[in-house]
Order: sequence, then C-alpha cells, then structure tokens
Amino acid sequence: MTDPHYDYDLFVIGAGSGGTRASRVAAAHGARVAVAEEYRVGGTCVIRGCVPKKLLVYGAHFAEDLKDAKRFGWDVPEPLAFSWPTLRDNVLEEVDRINGAYTNTLNNNGVEIILSRAVVSGPNEVTLSDGTKKTAARILIAVGAHPLVPDVPGAEHGITSNEAFHLDDVPKRILIAGGGYIANEFAGIFHQLGAHVILVNRTDQILRGYDRQIVDRLLQISITKGIEFRFNAALEGIDKDEDGCLTVRMGGYEPAVVDAVMFATGRLPNTRGLGLDSAGVELDALGAIVVDADNRSSCDSIYAIGDVTNRIQLTPIAIREGQAFADTIYGGKPTKVDYTCVPSAVFSHPPMAGVGLTEAEARNALGSVRVYSSDFRPMKNVLAGRNERSLYKMVCDAETDRVVGLHMIGPDCAEILQAAAVAVKAGLTKADFDATVALHPSMAEELVLMR
Repeated sequence: MTDPHYDYDLFVIGAGSGGTRASRVAAAHGARVAVAEEYRVGGTCVIRGCVPKKLLVYGAHFAEDLKDAKRFGWDVPEPLAFSWPTLRDNVLEEVDRINGAYTNTLNNNGVEIILSRAVVSGPNEVTLSDGTKKTAARILIAVGAHPLVPDVPGAEHGITSNEAFHLDDVPKRILIAGGGYIANEFAGIFHQLGAHVILVNRTDQILRGYDRQIVDRLLQISITKGIEFRFNAALEGIDKDEDGCLTVRMGGYEPAVVDAVMFATGRLPNTRGLGLDSAGVELDALGAIVVDADNRSSCDSIYAIGDVTNRIQLTPIAIREGQAFADTIYGGKPTKVDYTCVPSAVFSHPPMAGVGLTEAEARNALGSVRVYSSDFRPMKNVLAGRNERSLYKMVCDAETDRVVGLHMIGPDCAEILQAAAVAVKAGLTKADFDATVALHPSMAEELVLMR
C-alpha cells in the first residue's frame, strides 16, 4: 500500500463529516493519511450547519412549549424573557466541544491534521498556504459547498446561514430569500424567537422535491403562525438606510423594510480556486466534481465525496461516501453507496420528513398507486388548545402493495421516520404495516392504522 515516492498514501482536502470519516477509516486500514482544513475540523454540518441549527430549533421550540405548559398546569410567568446571547453562546460552546471531539478522533487514528488551505497543484501534489508542497498517491477532495449569494445590488448588506449563528441579537424584522429547507428552517427559528419573518421566493413553490400535500400543510401552518410569504418575487436590490434598516426591492411587490436580510438561495460546490484544472479534473456546469460510482474523478489519482460532488447534499451521504471510499481503496472491501430511499427532514415548525417516492413521483414511475393518509391533531396539541394538525401519508404500489414512500409533518416526525425508513428500504408492504400492533397512545401508531 505504502509508496515511498510520496509523502502520504492519501491527502484529504477538507475535514468535514465526509473527509473526517474517509481519513480515519483509511488510516485504520493502514494508510499514511493527512487532512488539510482551512477553517475548523468538523465542516459545515458540525460548525455552521445542521448541528448548531438543530440546537437553535430546540431553543426556538420553547416559545410554544412554554405557552402550552399553562394548559398542563404549569405557572409560567408573563411576559416570557428570552436571551439570544445565552442561546447563541451555549450553541457555540457545544460546537467547540464537537470540534474538539472530531480533532481527537483524527489524532487517535494517526491522521496528520494540517490547519491550512490546500489546493491541487498536480495529479499527486497539493500546495499549502505557505507554499509548502505535499505529495500523495491519492488525493481526496471533500471541501463541501458554500451558500450562494445572489448577484443583486446591495447583496453585501445580507447574511447567509454561516453568519446567522453569530448575530448580536435576533432581528425584529428579517427577510429570508429562498424556498428550500434552510430558508424554511430559519424562518421558523426567527419567527419563534420573536422576529417578523418575510420569506421571499422567486418561484411559486417552496421545498421542491418534497411531497406537495405535506408542503402545503407546512405553508398553511406557517401562514397561520404569522410568517409572511411572497412568491414569484425576484430580488432586485437592497438599500441600506441612514438608520441602519434595509429596504429590499423585489419584482411584483412593494419594497420591504427590515432589519436583516438572509440569503438561503442554494449552495455551490467549493471548487473555485482549488487548482483542479492542474490535474485535469472535470467539473459540471455548477462547478461540482464529476465522479463515478467509486468516487473517482476524471483524474485517476483524485477522488471526491460529499457536497462538492453535488449528488445528494446530506451529511449522512458524505459520511457513507467517505466510508465507501476508504473501504474500497484501502480496506479491500469494494463498496458502493446506495442512493435510493434516502430519508430527509426539514426542521421547520412543525418539522416535516420523507423517504422514498412522493405521490407525484410514484404516479409517474408506477402509474397505478394507492395513497393512505392520517390527518389528526396530536394529543398534546388537543390539551394545549392548539389547532395545528399533523399529516402522515403512505404511498404504495397498487400492484404489489409495497410501500414506496412515507411523508409526514408533525411533532417529532423525523424521529419517527428514521425507524419507518427501514421498512420502506426493506420493501415492506402495506399489509406488513397493518399486521403490526399499534403502540398506543403515540403519534407513530398512525403509521399502522391508515385506511
């Protein structure tokens, strides 16, 4: 395995979830591994993505939970007092802890950590920020992606999800541009923490790729809560007023005056300036590295995993790809990632989750489908006097009775779906669900009671 002509067997650029997994597993298989990271070990998910965001979601949920507590006999003082700096700093402290844990994991597995930007300078060479060159038999690119900032006048006055975790305070009024999961998650967070939220989307649909009926339910609930939506509204520009407020101009609507603008308009692979042309690495139209089923690029010695390949931008996918790469190349266990039936969730208020085919996708793919659903008020909402309803939806192949999709919106649905996703992945049928005794009283029991 070890080639004395190179400094390392494997040089990994990027110590996010995928790069960290690939590095430590390759090292465990006996490879000499170095990983370069210019920001912090842990990557987007751990440092400024899904982990701190989920902690903010938990914090924001207390706004409703404390109001609901009164109906359950708790004497909750009014008005409620909330300290954003306390939540923010505690979240960042947890991020520091996980950063340390990731660093220790790499150190304990004998991986050399190089805290520097690294760029490709040849098929088997990288150059660090100080000009030092390192060679490796193989190079793995795991640099992830970055938020896309739209090219409109005044865009420099906005923030992205990267900066949202470091705000001095919760803005009283915030405009969020975008219609994907990041936009809807932060819309829920900021709204629950007391901000007036305007979500602006350039099309008439949010959350593309999720089941339309579930998305419509989220939209209905969000509007009822007080989140303002503006559809078919293309941003035209942002002006900063003398008092520090931002005036946002958009097509088809009056300008909006807010205290902050957040861009959640997509993410682009971090390939710019990475030197990939020096090794003849092919990129697609969006700048993503084109790879085969074994994560190999057009250059035989360079591989790529995670969001930089723009296949499925989810942390568990990057981890699976990192594991598969290391096991295939260094462990003698050829492994390919299966991209079917990948569960995903939107941690909105309330959250939504899904796995498998949506109803529309199933009808296009299978022709004949049967759809079962359960539309109900969770028991907690009933006693709390909250009219918010959950919706669970099961999509089945009409010919085989196989469950090809499960889609949900409601409290804890992501926790419920993870277990249910196993059943969908295993190809179980509606009859298998029906044969399972309900766990009562629970929300999850609705999955085996649909008719």
